[in-house]
Amino acid sequence: MAPELSVTHRVVRFDLPGHGGTPAGLIGPGATIADLAGLVLTLADSLGIERFAYAGVSLGGAIGQYLAVHHPERVSSLAVICSSAHFNGAKPWQERAELVRREGLAGLAETADARWFTPGFTVPELVDDHRNADPAGYAACCDALGAFDIREDLHRITVPTLVVAGREDPATPPAHLREIADAVPGASLTEISGASHLAVVERPEAVLAALRGHFDGHARRGMEVRREVFGDAYVDRAQTRQTPFTARFQDFISRYAWGEIWTDPTLTRRERSMITLTALVAHGHYDELALHVRAARRNGLTPEEIGAVLLQTAVYCGVPAANSAFATAQRVLAEEEA
Repeated sequence: MAPELSVTHRVVRFDLPGHGGTPAGLIGPGATIADLAGLVLTLADSLGIERFAYAGVSLGGAIGQYLAVHHPERVSSLAVICSSAHFNGAKPWQERAELVRREGLAGLAETADARWFTPGFTVPELVDDHRNADPAGYAACCDALGAFDIREDLHRITVPTLVVAGREDPATPPAHLREIADAVPGASLTEISGASHLAVVERPEAVLAALRGHFDGHARRGMEVRREVFGDAYVDRAQTRQTPFTARFQDFISRYAWGEIWTDPTLTRRERSMITLTALVAHGHYDELALHVRAARRNGLTPEEIGAVLLQTAVYCGVPAANSAFATAQRVLAEEEA
């Protein structure tokens, strides 16, 4: 997911202490979410990053909530994914920490699939990474989860906040994410079907689309412009037909075509409609031409002006192409008039 987000953002990822290449000794027994949040700020400082958007899964989501509450000047927007404002108290985490310190992570790794994924889904590399984590670092992270409860402070989060839940997540059930969304002013909630605790792995396209919609201003503005040009009914139908297979393409259209090109003030929408009609005629895209004839009317072109554009295409794109274009436009304009 990071490579896709890095197309439009500078993406910085970090490993928890004892995981990946991060030393376990950065935290110790009795560690807190505040300690982990401090490590994130130290990392940002070392990279010269003063303010940043933050997305975190599970324990990472807890760190994000803490940062947004206690360091609001550093966080520009927040995404909390498959996480919670509390993790059911200290006792189960104390027991897990003691078990890991005593026996290591092999036993927990055997149950990772059931805790992380829906039945039948697995990612062996992630389970291996879990098995190979440093027990001391993992146990200290358990201590931090056990001590975490930020429910009373959620109302202090003022940055734009997205909350994402996996509908089949037993570790942080959707009710936990709804609790966050209800308490954070203006927060939005997305529930993803067919996903458990690691929704970012199991349903990456859906999570990516949600993150882009939240973090990427081009996507938000693009969807607004798309609705203004095509109308709510058309865009709603397109959204309804969206599938995991087409989600990335729809996101691309909203971000790039509508969020960057159509919002450029150099040309008016009338001018963009005329250019678009010409390009569609030139390439014979008559189904798309019908859609953009309707859009041209919404953008202020008269039927006479549309006819003049199509007549121009007869000279530069060819009479047969213009003939088909006139037939398409005449049908659409008649439907619009009716």
